[in-house]
Amino acid sequence: MTSKDTQATTAIVLLRSDGEVDEDTLAYARTKIDAVVDRPGLPPVTGEVRITRAAAHHADRPWSATATLHVGRREVVVLAEEATGREVVDQLQDRLRRQTDKAIHTGHHGHHAPAPPWRGGATEPRPTEDSGSTADSHPA
Repeated sequence: MTSKDTQATTAIVLLRSDGEVDEDTLAYARTKIDAVVDRPGLPPVTGEVRITRAAAHHADRPWSATATLHVGRREVVVLAEEATGREVVDQLQDRLRRQTDKAIHTGHHGHHAPAPPWRGGATEPRPTEDSGSTADSHPA
């Protein structure tokens, strides 16, 4: 089993590989990971991404990827398993984007849905038929 460490274009995210991971897959992974972590508006991102190819040929999904990143003060952990290197990188990118988006929006006031009435949330009075109100009572 071989192990390689390569620095991604973003100097703060380390890309590592274990097993027989070819250079094309690593280059593809660097491109996809950089597309997620180098977006404008994202807080500083640090961490590590590891791509592994299992030596067992009987495995249905010999490729796996694990990312452990710190997005600002939040930690994002993503796992992916697939049959090919490109598929695992694509799945990793989708999951990383979703989790980093979730991490940057967590904690922002006003982005959370209000609590339902049975959990202590405020209730809005509904317009009655004779109130003459036909406008939608939901805020934009």
